[in-house]
Amino acid sequence: MKLIFDKSVNGRRGVRLPASDVPAAELPQALLRSQAAELPEVSELDAVRHFTLLGRQNMGVDTNFYPLGSCTMKYNPKINERLSALPGFSELHPMLAQLPEGIDYCQGALQVLYETEKLLAQTCGFADATLQPMAGAHGELTAVMMFAAYLKAKGETRRKIMLIPDSAHGTNPASAAMAGFTCKEIASNADGDLDLDELKKALNDEVAGIMLTTPNTLGFYESAVAEVVALVKQAGGLAYCDGANLNAILGRIRPGDLGFDAMHINTHKTLSTPHGGGGPGSGPVCVAARLEPFLPQPKVYKNKDGSYGLSEDSAQSIGYIAPYYGNFSVILRAYAYLLMCGGDGFQRISENAVLNANYVRERLAPWYEQNYERSCMHECVLSASRQGAKGVRALDIAKALLDKGFHAPTVYFPLIVPEALMIEPAETESKQTLDDFCEAMIDIAKQAEENPEALKNAPLSTPVGRLDEVGAARNPILRA
Repeated sequence: MKLIFDKSVNGRRGVRLPASDVPAAELPQALLRSQAAELPEVSELDAVRHFTLLGRQNMGVDTNFYPLGSCTMKYNPKINERLSALPGFSELHPMLAQLPEGIDYCQGALQVLYETEKLLAQTCGFADATLQPMAGAHGELTAVMMFAAYLKAKGETRRKIMLIPDSAHGTNPASAAMAGFTCKEIASNADGDLDLDELKKALNDEVAGIMLTTPNTLGFYESAVAEVVALVKQAGGLAYCDGANLNAILGRIRPGDLGFDAMHINTHKTLSTPHGGGGPGSGPVCVAARLEPFLPQPKVYKNKDGSYGLSEDSAQSIGYIAPYYGNFSVILRAYAYLLMCGGDGFQRISENAVLNANYVRERLAPWYEQNYERSCMHECVLSASRQGAKGVRALDIAKALLDKGFHAPTVYFPLIVPEALMIEPAETESKQTLDDFCEAMIDIAKQAEENPEALKNAPLSTPVGRLDEVGAARNPILRA
């Protein structure tokens, strides 16, 4: 495929803009380019073909099975895309509500925000929610910032230690540190659960709380989760639920009922919204009653006459944590999905998500090591340590899957599993797709026994072959 620069012809244009009717502004000399930008000069048709062909080379949830454990993006129903593109929503300016009478023209959008918060809080067992966080990690940070504000308001500033399991998402300690806490790791036991004895040893009057993922990143539901939460709260701490894996318990367990004070939700993993490439994203946070005063501003409220408004009068709020009111177009998609599914739909989602993951786990058990002998929830974590004895690593298996038409699973996470392969099929995949994927994984396992060197050259069928990832990380070329 010719690159777009190869098609460039001096003077060729895709569009010609009318003459400006605004007076030219004088820019400071220091801000001006010393030479013209080296941009391709092509027709509109050439530009469209270039980006369309590039798009065909991408792997995504709309083109291939995408079992990226712990970061899975579910299929996005196209009806949600159509709803979010309705002119009344897509053409609504985010600053309109700040004009004197602008709030009257935003009632539909405010109703969506208000009802989505209530639906999420009800679904997860909490008192209220905020939709402002722009991603899951941003939701984590928002939650622990509220923890910090709550503890400060109570005068418990000595509580600076955040307990984090060794199976936690890597963003948990980063979020806690950014909120001013010191992280203390708690080990997992032989069954893949948080070690209660280690937790009890760590509890004291300096503990601010715990950040617990359940089901955890090993794919297991923490069997003593209620006891963990109770122990932390008895010690005066707060309990945060990393809700990245909510899809496994949706409609069956409400984290708020377990005693958690806050949790975030990855809408792309549970509520079927788009995500990737740094955005768009959304990471709503649900909170218990004692954290309500600390929710971010502005807050949507409902008047007695049924109209909606925006409030910024909470003295204890942690303030703005994002521009405007969150990623509205993503929230719209989540709202539509919530209404379509309902309680019965939620139960079917979690049931099939767990069924699919366990099906993959059982089919691949004879071929890949499993460090824990127990059924999984939404995802299964295998180990390529057996293949490693032949010189084939998890990365080689991931690359070989690309040649077979499948996106690679997450590799080398969680860190406590050597040569980890984390597979999350979600509930949207059919048995036929899962069988095709398992056959590909079995074929790769056989190849690792018979011809391991061949796997080290994969992928061979993709537009870009095996890259020197270590060299790229250590010696990046940041400019041409």
